[in-house]
Amino acid sequence: MALGFVCMVAFAVALARATLVPSPASVSLTHTNLHPGDSIRLYFDQPDWRDTVKQVGGNIVLGVPFGFLLPVLFPRTRGLVRVVLMTAFVMLTVEVAQGLLVTGRAFDIDDVILNSAGAFLGYLVLGRRLGRALHPRRVRWWHPRPAPEQTAAAEKSEEGRRGWWRTRSAAGADRQPAPDTDRTTTSKRARWSLPAALRAKRP
Repeated sequence: MALGFVCMVAFAVALARATLVPSPASVSLTHTNLHPGDSIRLYFDQPDWRDTVKQVGGNIVLGVPFGFLLPVLFPRTRGLVRVVLMTAFVMLTVEVAQGLLVTGRAFDIDDVILNSAGAFLGYLVLGRRLGRALHPRRVRWWHPRPAPEQTAAAEKSEEGRRGWWRTRSAAGADRQPAPDTDRTTTSKRARWSLPAALRAKRP
């Protein structure tokens, strides 16, 4: 948990430097985008594919730490939908701050979408496993916890059923009849003596 907290602080500092530092040289290049997909299309229409990777990949990578830090530090946010929604809320707040307070930055809804996609990937790759390893699984509201008396009664009933089955198996083994060795020996002797009796009756 302490390591997760340190990682979250370091990520918060990196996020602030990447998104909230003014960029006066970019004032003429930035514009507000409220239509999902517009900026993503512009990214892919750029002639240099490295610029596309930088814009799209950078926004996705920026959201990946949310995918595994949120389930570790905030157990109530575990779950794919919760992680994505929380990431979208945080990055939406950052984008609003960019558009209103930071020079050379603008609000872009596509950045929020790409950041949320990064959190989605981070949760699937690592966050889900870390959350389950560090925190016990939640009991759903539609699966109420049984009372201690019910649990004890169920265990006692299971032990009684197993004991009855063992007793019945042992009794069945005791009731198996032993082989009749005398009868088997007599049958073999009669089978071997029959040809001798037939030879004796021949004229």
